[in-house]
Amino acid sequence: MAEQVPLVNYLVLGEDPHLVAQECTSCGAKFFDRRNACASCSATEFKPFDVPTSGELKAFTIVSMAAPGVPVPFVAGIIDCDGTPVRGNVINTEPDPDHVTLGMKVKLATFVVGTDENGTEAVGFGFEPIDSTKAEASNG
Repeated sequence: MAEQVPLVNYLVLGEDPHLVAQECTSCGAKFFDRRNACASCSATEFKPFDVPTSGELKAFTIVSMAAPGVPVPFVAGIIDCDGTPVRGNVINTEPDPDHVTLGMKVKLATFVVGTDENGTEAVGFGFEPIDSTKAEASNG
């Protein structure tokens, strides 16, 4: 298997890929980027927080114009992962309102963004729909 590196430093690869936020130890606010101080309460101590890998699509837009080389259309969204909002693309579904809806259940998915000359793969993340027909079949 090729060596893989995450596209962002808060994506943990391996057998159970997940995102890790920095949680303020004072107020519980969560951030994905490096912070010197909490934007909510100004405290300066943080601890790692494993973000749940599934959630609900709270907002989205279908992007039809992007930078050169970026394939369009695609769906950019905000996913509520059990109280932690995550910005990410909705992947592995058609980018149209018939296939993407507010409130849909999604789960974290990783994919190879590119490969360098040494064969090392850069891995990104998105959220894919949780197949509700499978869930309904298992409930019936």
